[in-house]
Amino acid sequence: MKLKLLYLLCFLGTFKIEAQVFEVQTLKLSGDTDKRINLVILSEGYQTSEFPQFITDATSFINAMFSQSPFLEYANYFNVYAIKVPSNQSGSDHPGTATDVAEPASPITIADTYFNTSYDSYDIHRLLYSSDYASINTVLANNFPAYDQALILVNSSVYGGSGGQFPFTSTGASASEIAIHELGHSLFNLKDEYYPGDALAAEAINMTQETNTSLVKWKNWIGINNIGIYPYATSGNAANWNRPHQNCKMRYLGVPFCSVCKEGIVEKIHSLVSPFDSYTPTSNSISSPTFPIDFHLNLITPIPNTLKRTWTLNATNFANDVDDVSVLETDLSPDINTLTVAVNDVTTFLKVDNHNSFHVYTVNWTIDNSALGIKNIISEVAKYNISMYPNPTNTVVNFKLETDTDTRLKVDILSLDGKKIKTISLTNYQTNQVDISNLSSGIYLTNFYSGNTLITSKKLVKN
Repeated sequence: MKLKLLYLLCFLGTFKIEAQVFEVQTLKLSGDTDKRINLVILSEGYQTSEFPQFITDATSFINAMFSQSPFLEYANYFNVYAIKVPSNQSGSDHPGTATDVAEPASPITIADTYFNTSYDSYDIHRLLYSSDYASINTVLANNFPAYDQALILVNSSVYGGSGGQFPFTSTGASASEIAIHELGHSLFNLKDEYYPGDALAAEAINMTQETNTSLVKWKNWIGINNIGIYPYATSGNAANWNRPHQNCKMRYLGVPFCSVCKEGIVEKIHSLVSPFDSYTPTSNSISSPTFPIDFHLNLITPIPNTLKRTWTLNATNFANDVDDVSVLETDLSPDINTLTVAVNDVTTFLKVDNHNSFHVYTVNWTIDNSALGIKNIISEVAKYNISMYPNPTNTVVNFKLETDTDTRLKVDILSLDGKKIKTISLTNYQTNQVDISNLSSGIYLTNFYSGNTLITSKKLVKN
């Protein structure tokens, strides 16, 4: 009897492990999973026979998502996958325990579903949620561990959803809008622009207690596209908190994201995805090269393409805003040559010149040229996250560099007539504070150099 029981337990344990491996269907493929944001949609409350409906529902969501800014413009930066997770029963729990409505607001139901989602979570009827993160994490680990964000799509027509690490949304009225709103929380760190309650109120991209227009984090947007400083309420703790807009998707469904939220979304996309899909040549990929030598970029482009490309050869401008260049023998000096392309996004979704942080991506080719021809070509990719703040400023400006290499950057501060005023060196993960209190009010240029190569230039405003 013990042997039979042991066999049964082993069998059940094996079945549970195997049951975690489900069919994964690609809904949107833009490119390599290592070079994209991978959004994974998990089915909840769908029986196996309902998987075609799950794919229809998931497809409706992504069609809605990528029809709206800024996802429309950055659609090439995303892959989307659906994991068909079977439930024994359809729908979700409706325990009828909410205190914010007259219960039962919908028929009381207990459904046997994979992730055990439930309405009435935390006594709020529309709060559709599951605390079973262990099962969600297991399914993701066994089926798509390279995910960047997962969303749980619940097979219920009742209005509901929630944010957190994993957003949940029903398939009812405004389902796609709910899902996009909740992704704003989960993936892009946006706050609700209706008052979320004292426990959830916090400084964020689109929420602040600051009321000074010259200090508020979205100061560069003030007066543009109806951006301002709007209190959440006129009384209570909510009156101490402010939002940037009165009609943003983080407040109301069916309206666009405000400019501040769009900027935050694009910033997160930049932090997760390099625009370099591929490039040629890679190190030593050309044997016995002959002239001209062709260099090519395959970029992940926004729609329309807002990527600025600056090519330099031996620290001298070589070409701009092209993906292909050809280097002639007469372009090279004897010995070591350096060809660099620097790429950054000049989208209007960012207040580029006045934005606190920006991203620059480079490919650097070292070309060893001798009297006998090219010995070798070595390539290296680098990503620079540069912060320059506050801007505008009156007394000091801070510079901070984050990069995946040991490269230092040199920063020259220049007047508009080209006179060099200050030079500083940026070391990885160190903040440099520069006193500019003695400078006259006006606009200055800040040039950022890797070695002798200019990789980007930004405006600095002195009040």
